[in-house]
Amino acid sequence: MAAGPGAPDSGPAAAARFFCTAGRGLEPFLMREVRVRLQATQVEYVSGKVFFTTCSDLNMLKKLKSAERLFLLIKKQFPFNVSSVNKGKIYNEMQRLINDDPESWLNAILIWKNLLELDAKKKRLSQRDANLLKRKVGENDTIITKKLKAEQMQKTQESRECQLEKQIGEETPAQGEFLTNREKFQLEECQTEAAKAAGTPSQKDLTFRVSCRCSGAMAKTFSAQEIFIHLNDLYSIVGIPVFRAPLASRAYIRTAGLRSTIAWAMASVAEIKAGALVLDPMCGLGTILLEAATEWPEAYYVGADVSDSQLQGARDNLKAAGLEDKIALLKVSVVELPLPPESVDVIISDIPFGKKFKLGKDIKSILREMERVLRAGGAVVLLLGEAHCRSLAADRDSSVPPNSKGGHADEPGAEKCLIPEEKTGTSETVSPSLEADNQECPPKMPPFGSLVPVECYKVSLGKTDAFIYKYKKLYSSGLEQPAYRVPCSRP
Repeated sequence: MAAGPGAPDSGPAAAARFFCTAGRGLEPFLMREVRVRLQATQVEYVSGKVFFTTCSDLNMLKKLKSAERLFLLIKKQFPFNVSSVNKGKIYNEMQRLINDDPESWLNAILIWKNLLELDAKKKRLSQRDANLLKRKVGENDTIITKKLKAEQMQKTQESRECQLEKQIGEETPAQGEFLTNREKFQLEECQTEAAKAAGTPSQKDLTFRVSCRCSGAMAKTFSAQEIFIHLNDLYSIVGIPVFRAPLASRAYIRTAGLRSTIAWAMASVAEIKAGALVLDPMCGLGTILLEAATEWPEAYYVGADVSDSQLQGARDNLKAAGLEDKIALLKVSVVELPLPPESVDVIISDIPFGKKFKLGKDIKSILREMERVLRAGGAVVLLLGEAHCRSLAADRDSSVPPNSKGGHADEPGAEKCLIPEEKTGTSETVSPSLEADNQECPPKMPPFGSLVPVECYKVSLGKTDAFIYKYKKLYSSGLEQPAYRVPCSRP
């Protein structure tokens, strides 16, 4: 089961092995994203982590939206057996995990440095191209003036440097000591170049902070966590964080509301098309709209809320993201939307839940208004709490068994409780804990008027769980409802 990044190839297209952390329940979104966005291969996953191999550069890796953090994989192997050995032996196992295979560390560090150097090179080329474009647009006399000014500044700088060197030379006690220092510097330079030529990174230039995170039985064995290796009952993983800041921390969001990874996942389920009108009738701080408009900019977006403070926070976020002209904000109630019937293509919303928000039967009024403004064939994607699901499921047809796992996938009203079990020929190792977590599906949702549930995902919000539900509007509200047969559960 041991796996490392492998020996790096020469050139920018060298493949590397990575893993991302993800919120529980978002693994299927991240697996799909790395395949599509990064053309990743060898996609594997365990609960909260997705492993993959890709040739993508740092610029592409930064674009991952459903991941929390990104690591370059050093080693992945079976977990430590903590039941039959003492603490001292486990410490030795940890030391061997890190020290026994130095080549995997050297290979990973070289890949890491190559990624950084390639990124820096692309930035320099981009800056050079931008400068060339500015020169072409400018007039010849302007270019000549700039060159003369640059030369004059350079001469002035050279003159200052000469004066400084002269002053330093006068203050130097002995020429022999100066030459000795220079020889030492040259020796260090030669050693560094030799190390690069041999494929070995210079120890002087690389430092790493080492810490540890434990869970499962390992966490009960060790109270102090001092080494950064991912240890639990399923695996032992060593990795290097690729970026200092988490991928989930969006630079374009000033005030965080709903977790950005959840918001992006909801927008991806909605399948937003170019030219579509997208509505969030309970937008809050506008996180869902920001994620959607950033990823799918060719649609039109409208957000609504009744709270002045939430709308102000949304305006601040839109301003920080530069999307003030892309997203319109309205102060209206979700049950009294000032929109004509069937005027919206997609609705995405986080329905408030928990002790602070007790909507009760209001969830049905909200869905009824959403159904009114949604066009036939449109989609509604909602983040619902367990209480919402129970309230909607209370009206389920009595002919559907209470413990039904769902009808046939090709029948209307038979939604899918999805877990990452895509079979695309890649290696996919599923942890037992992940399978157990995803076997517990939310209550089966009945159709609501013309809205029929088609997909659902159980996701973690930290201390609580929630469910991403996708509804499709099958027919216009003003038309007669077509015959609908309640699907029976499979035997």
